[in-house]
Amino acid sequence: MHDPRVEKLAQVLLHHSVSVRPEDKVVIDGSVLAEPLIEAVYVEALKAGAYPTTRVGLPNLTELYFHLASDEQLAFVPPAARTIQETYDVFVSIKAESNTKALSSVPATKLAFEADAKKALNDIFLRRMKDGEIRWTNAVFPTPAQAQEAEMGFLDYQDFIFGASVPDLDDPIGYWQRFSAWQQKLVDWFRGKKSIRVQAPDTDVRMSIAGRTFVNGDGRVNMPDGEIFTGPVEDSVEGHVRFSIPVVHYGRRLEGAHLWFEKGKVVRATADRGEDVLQALDIDAGARYIGEFAIGTNAGVDRPTGDIMIDEKIGGSFHMAVGSGYPETGSLNQSAIHGDLVCDLKNGGRIWVDDELVYENGEFLIVV
Repeated sequence: MHDPRVEKLAQVLLHHSVSVRPEDKVVIDGSVLAEPLIEAVYVEALKAGAYPTTRVGLPNLTELYFHLASDEQLAFVPPAARTIQETYDVFVSIKAESNTKALSSVPATKLAFEADAKKALNDIFLRRMKDGEIRWTNAVFPTPAQAQEAEMGFLDYQDFIFGASVPDLDDPIGYWQRFSAWQQKLVDWFRGKKSIRVQAPDTDVRMSIAGRTFVNGDGRVNMPDGEIFTGPVEDSVEGHVRFSIPVVHYGRRLEGAHLWFEKGKVVRATADRGEDVLQALDIDAGARYIGEFAIGTNAGVDRPTGDIMIDEKIGGSFHMAVGSGYPETGSLNQSAIHGDLVCDLKNGGRIWVDDELVYENGEFLIVV
């Protein structure tokens, strides 16, 4: 059945998220399960005078790859992938999974090895992003498997994803423009601030943001989106955080992750469930430091789904990522991984900025 929300989402992705232009080389990447959205994005790209190409995967290929590939095959970088990474202008990646547990039997160390081996591709991407040479976005297309992971019915999950991505169907692009303007006021308020302290149940962490920049997560890079984020000074993080919202990494559920920091470094790490996954994130020196601190702002994302790309946007939460930071924030941390961990702030959470209480129980107290 035709769903008009798909075309609305494609319009947002092409004309808000990546601002497609005539003669842009556009790659659209996703599973065949996302066919309706891939097709709609392709059509919008053609209408805009761009040059779209598609990379459409089959549901079982990734699982087969990690089960059968040798270390040499895991480390191999296809020349075509490097060419696309180095020369294309626009990247649209669409997540549509047939089995969210497909990689659950693959050792986390093997997944981490592949990520480390392909770090050169990620470095190219980060450099070009910093230089303003590429525009990219990630979107979620609802599937029954993702609905099951979120413990929701498929129809409810569809409504949840589209509601968080295109809440105003009459003017979807205008909605994100208005949201962007509101968040930019928050970003501007943070300019020049020096320090952040976060307190929540079993959490008390401090960090310096001196000289660092907050970035407006306003639907340009992710969809659904909704966050403001920065990269803390690498050696400044002190204290501990118990990340109260479960997340999924490498296809495995991680619950109750608890990290302790000294001089920016993770000196202790435990978890109630999936501690082996937490330890597998520790693959290089940069993975022991924080690359990102962010506050989630999407009110439409009101519950965990098991998809970190969505869950880090939960309104009334904050998240930190071990590993690589984003150069546009001023982060200097480098790693082969970027592992997000999320903490709820709606029940007793507080944030101080330069010793001023600015956020409490999931809401900003400052007027912008």
